[in-house]
Amino acid sequence: MSIDRETEPASPSTGDIPRIGHLGHVGIFVEDLDAEVAFYRDVLGLQVTDSQPDMGITFMSSQPEIEHHELLLSLGRTSSRDALMVQQIAWRCDSLDDVIAFHYRLKECNVTLDMEVSHGNAIGIYFYDPEGNRNEVYWSTGLKATQAYLASVDLEAPPEEILQRVKANVDVYGASGFIEPGFMEQMQIGSGD
Repeated sequence: MSIDRETEPASPSTGDIPRIGHLGHVGIFVEDLDAEVAFYRDVLGLQVTDSQPDMGITFMSSQPEIEHHELLLSLGRTSSRDALMVQQIAWRCDSLDDVIAFHYRLKECNVTLDMEVSHGNAIGIYFYDPEGNRNEVYWSTGLKATQAYLASVDLEAPPEEILQRVKANVDVYGASGFIEPGFMEQMQIGSGD
């Protein structure tokens, strides 16, 4: 019997696929555990929920009262920093104001940015941790937009203006998807640089 689901779990004999509730956590291998913990704690505001220094692991969460850990950092990275491994670790924010605050926070902390973007259905900032793992902080707009959808966004504009521009763009391109001319080159997306 399921107490968390709207429907009963699938029977193995029916061939139905069971439903995953949500992604619980991501674990990544790191070279410098202390530097990575400091970044996720001091820049993004995650809390250390458990740490086993003798095992080289630290568990972190943005909401420890709900989820023990959303991120596991583990010593043992053996690849170079330019190796493509994790495409992104995305952190959902509760408001556009939070994303705007991260815009200033990441600049203040001299964090390397990849892009600040409207996906139509979300507004986000892509950036790199000290070992080159790409992260994103984002807020869902509630708008429907076919992906891929990449449009520049000015996070120093007033929030009402940001939303107005995103909505106007989605009204035109939401059904088909959109990549702003020159955006890929400007942000060096997919260039391997």
